[in-house]
Amino acid sequence: MSATASSGGILSVVGTGPAGAAWMSPETAALIDEATDLVGYGPYLDRVAKPHHRCHPSDNRVELVRAAQALDLAAEGRHVAVVSGGDPGIFAMAAAICEVLANKASPAWQDVKLGIYPGISALQAAAARTGAPLGHDFCVMSLSDVLKPWSVIRKRITLAAQADFAMAFYNPRSSHRPWQLGEALEVLRTVQAAETPVIFARAVGRADESLHFTTLAAADPTLVDMQTLVLIGNSLARNFEHGGRQWVYSPRDYPEQSAET
Repeated sequence: MSATASSGGILSVVGTGPAGAAWMSPETAALIDEATDLVGYGPYLDRVAKPHHRCHPSDNRVELVRAAQALDLAAEGRHVAVVSGGDPGIFAMAAAICEVLANKASPAWQDVKLGIYPGISALQAAAARTGAPLGHDFCVMSLSDVLKPWSVIRKRITLAAQADFAMAFYNPRSSHRPWQLGEALEVLRTVQAAETPVIFARAVGRADESLHFTTLAAADPTLVDMQTLVLIGNSLARNFEHGGRQWVYSPRDYPEQSAET
């Protein structure tokens, strides 16, 4: 007998980490295995789908539609796993699920048991591969202006640089947005020192992983694509050599400094 809306269902919002199974938590792996249905961006589902899963792939630009679909499936009594890469709460599907529930709640969704489960984020993976560039206070921004205007992004970059945060940039440069990372770097150059460490961490954890260490003065945005996470050090960040390769860290302490007025 098929499940009904009154029986409720389970909606698990999970992140698979930045790459293969080694980057996925045991909790997430178990939830995906227990699920009857997988909902998400097609390439993410391809990483984890098994023969018993019913897969519901969609384009990566229809998050709210995907969230409603997942809730509808769960309301039928299914165990649905909404699959994101990285961590589902960082520029991913957890926010979309919450937004749909808050703004378009259907009576059929009320009995759905919701769980949101952490994953390893791309920024954690990139930072670990390169040392500890986020070892002190830091902020994370998406450079995509699809859901917020560039003027807001530019202002936030300026204020973060003035506050001397280390930074991580998601969605730094695409074929549709080839100019924005270059402009972001120019904004940073008006505030930060030329020798500020910059890292381009591409496809961390995958076979085509690459790490490029440079400085703010020399950073070339054409080396970056949408598979790249950009890390910017704060004023105390330093490079060092160990094991035949380069590393970057931001010290845990931050001495009192005079603020420029």
